[in-house]
Amino acid sequence: MKAVLVLTGALAMAWTSLGWAQAQPIGGKPATAATRAANAAVLNELPFNDKADFEDAQRGLVAKPDKLTIRNAKGDVVWDLEAYKQYISIDKPAPDTVNPSLWRNAQLVMQNGLFKVSDRIYQVRGFDLSNVTFVQGNTGWIVLDPLISEETAKAAYDFVTQHLGSKPVVAVVYSHSHIDHYGGVRGVVNEADVKSGKVKIFAPEGFTEHAISENVIAGNAMGRRAVYMYGALLPRNDRGGVNGGLGQTVSTGTAGLIVPTDIISKTGTEVTVDGVKMVFQMTPGTEAPAEMNTYFPQFKGMWMAENTTNTMHNILTLRGAQVRDALKWSSYLNETIDTYGKDVDFKFQAHHWPMWGNAKIIDYWKKQRDLYKYTHDQSVNLMNKGYTGEEISEMIKLPPELDKFWPNRGYYGTLRHNSRAVYQRYMGWYDGNPSDLNNLPPEMAAKKYVEYMGGEAAILKRAKADFDKGDYRWTAEALKQVVFANPNSKAGKDLLADSLEQLGYQAESGPWRSVYLMGAYELRNGVPKAGGTDVASPDTIKAMPPEMLFDYLSVRLNGPKAAGKKIALNLDFTDLKKQYGLAVENAVLNYGKPLPQADAKITLSKATLDSIQLKETTIENAIAKGDMKVEGRREALGEFLGLLDSFPFWFNIVTP
Repeated sequence: MKAVLVLTGALAMAWTSLGWAQAQPIGGKPATAATRAANAAVLNELPFNDKADFEDAQRGLVAKPDKLTIRNAKGDVVWDLEAYKQYISIDKPAPDTVNPSLWRNAQLVMQNGLFKVSDRIYQVRGFDLSNVTFVQGNTGWIVLDPLISEETAKAAYDFVTQHLGSKPVVAVVYSHSHIDHYGGVRGVVNEADVKSGKVKIFAPEGFTEHAISENVIAGNAMGRRAVYMYGALLPRNDRGGVNGGLGQTVSTGTAGLIVPTDIISKTGTEVTVDGVKMVFQMTPGTEAPAEMNTYFPQFKGMWMAENTTNTMHNILTLRGAQVRDALKWSSYLNETIDTYGKDVDFKFQAHHWPMWGNAKIIDYWKKQRDLYKYTHDQSVNLMNKGYTGEEISEMIKLPPELDKFWPNRGYYGTLRHNSRAVYQRYMGWYDGNPSDLNNLPPEMAAKKYVEYMGGEAAILKRAKADFDKGDYRWTAEALKQVVFANPNSKAGKDLLADSLEQLGYQAESGPWRSVYLMGAYELRNGVPKAGGTDVASPDTIKAMPPEMLFDYLSVRLNGPKAAGKKIALNLDFTDLKKQYGLAVENAVLNYGKPLPQADAKITLSKATLDSIQLKETTIENAIAKGDMKVEGRREALGEFLGLLDSFPFWFNIVTP
């Protein structure tokens, strides 16, 4: 059972073990003339004179901290908005190295502090990637989505207490199963109070399952790609990390999980807590597999969870995930309008800033709804005309009424990759062209491309000429072949890094910028060797049922090594009163009921298994202490463990 799970939450955040995060490079090269021209053109394409968002983002400010740096118990910094304040402010124009639209989003997200949304509803913004909301009941607070980390959530709660007085938290609402919406719960409530019934925690049906299981199977790969998506290694300056789209970045504190006490499963469910009435709208399969909006009829306010934010969201995240259903997403937004629209005076959500005014909100909801509906419908329209995902992403354009609407801009998701996601949902990876059915992998193809194109020197010469013209999309494509054909080509890697960097400077999407700049960073500096991400908190491990562990062990099984072997193990969990059989046969691992004939029987508690996974003890120590007993052929356990792979976190991405 020597399995340490590397899990990534839905945003793959909580960079709790990035030992290399302090050794950040100073920054990249200047913007080229082509990038300066491209970014300058954005100023003429979008309605920058519309300042309504700036008014909304600053409305209701109660207090702002003089300095916003949050540390853990050891003194390590887990959140530092000060690093961004050095170069991002509301009165500074966009530098040449940042798309002006992304810069505008960063300026808005930097509006931080305690804000009054309406009578008895307050938000703390800028203390993490997400917002935490405090709804005042008769005796205490109802907390909506308590951030990523215990430390940032506690700091937010302390700030509320400082300015609004001391009140207990009487309830918590998790809007959905992504870690930035529940991970900081221990910063606002004590688990003993939850277990005693003093504090209730509400969550949508399926929350616990998805909070634990999402991305377990592919966690290592997603975690590695998340380093790119969130720009974990990028410096905090105008040539590095600027904005994450939903917020500035992610906190790096302690992410926890307290299992909900009350599960909401039906739209229209009404709950009154401490004098506050909440009406829930279920929205499963939209931005998260388990998600819900909350209407507050006393205040005429609608909390949209993450189903609408002030950006285009992801149908498929760049770190990897299952494709979301854009059509279903739009249908739930339509339901929001039909069911609650006439009775809403303000809307607010777990990212970005609120909006006030019924007519304005309805217009906003319709345009967010139609953003996802248009993306779906027109991608499928072009798909049915025979175009592939790549072709569709180049062809599809939003109509002006959707495209020029600030909350629809692609700061997080983009129309290009969302349209490909729609294609993927329906058609899969194969584009229908026989040449792509069994095509060569990148490294093999690259060597032939370089040969056909006249060799590395010829490509570099032509690529430099195209780079000087500002044709960075093409030079990135051509130079990728050079690097994959010859990973020791310093000239190839340098020019490819330069190309990716300029694409990053031009990107409107925060994740796109991070991906491009991370690629440039690793081409110049190499792939890191130490550190990594591990968001498998003790809370997550303890909440994980054995079945989930067995699924993970199944993908860790090395098929070629397991070929021809037969191993049968029975496990008896004394505290769960459950028994399982594990069988390795035909090079796969299956599990189910105890096996009639097993090589060994292992008796232990789930708590002992948790301790082994968390490296608090070893199998040998557990056996020596009597916490684990192995009957039968003991070496069978060692044979089984010897078939399990440990995944390397730092696999190559921009080099073969």
